[in-house]
Amino acid sequence: MSRRETGSAQWRRSSKCEAGTCAEVKFEAGEVLLRNSTQPEIVVRLTDEEWRVFRAGVAAGDFDERSARAE
Repeated sequence: MSRRETGSAQWRRSSKCEAGTCAEVKFEAGEVLLRNSTQPEIVVRLTDEEWRVFRAGVAAGDFDERSARAE
């Protein structure tokens, strides 16, 4: 996914998205918005801090299905 740009208000999706069912992200007015490309009317709003913590958890594998099974 391309980096956040100042003043950008376009939905972005990962370059790894191939199936058409993709998570999309948008940076807008101090918030980070997330949605599923197949249900764009449902939007999750995060603060910059929540986004940072979420991304750190993804990078650490906290949301991997395999790690959830091990618990």
